[in-house]
Amino acid sequence: MKARQPRVGVIGLGIMGGAMSANLLAAGFEVCGYDTDAERQRNFAGTGLSSAGEVASRSDVVLLSLPSGEALSEVAERIAAAGATGAAGAGFGRTPEGPVVVEMGTLPLEVKQKAQERLAAAGIDVLDAPVSGTGLQAADATLVVYASGSRPAFESVRAVFDVVAARSFYLGEFGNGSRMKFVANLLVAVNTVAAAEAHALGAAAGLDASVTQEVIAAGVGSSRMFEIRGRMMVEGSYDPAAR
Repeated sequence: MKARQPRVGVIGLGIMGGAMSANLLAAGFEVCGYDTDAERQRNFAGTGLSSAGEVASRSDVVLLSLPSGEALSEVAERIAAAGATGAAGAGFGRTPEGPVVVEMGTLPLEVKQKAQERLAAAGIDVLDAPVSGTGLQAADATLVVYASGSRPAFESVRAVFDVVAARSFYLGEFGNGSRMKFVANLLVAVNTVAAAEAHALGAAAGLDASVTQEVIAAGVGSSRMFEIRGRMMVEGSYDPAAR
């Protein structure tokens, strides 16, 4: 008999949360969600619920994709208060008190730690698991997850990570995921600026921007950010793919 997939809740249905929800639904997962934005809630293809607490009470795994530390603090309080009132029951790492909560944003580490402490006091396990990638990568499931916290919790949600990301890494104690994301963000910023400078130099030298992009991307001077952001620079397309 085939084992049941974990019920997944998503709180925050914006660019990242919405894309991850869509991929989970396409993979056959049961997904419920909540967002304070009424339009996002209406457009959600899964089961829309009325609060963060209700999502937590109905889920084995809850993914948080939130815009701010203030939002995380409020959601953590609501999940802790919801406790074990729902029908999901134990399983997939879920304790009798509640689901495994996966915080996937890039937020101040001290805010994440306070949320983790609040939820731990309610018996709820939390992973600090920010992602590397843009909204476009969330849509095609090529994100990379930097997960940290309890190893059993990580293993219990690995099947979810396998759907929303190309790779996931377990990095040890809670907070190491955010620390690794800060390293990644430094390189994103440096390489984005370098890509812009390279295109500016090429333009000043009279080179065709599309040719510069193709030739440099093929050589050792390229970077992932040159391939992604450099192409946007050539096209003059700067539609936001994240906050």
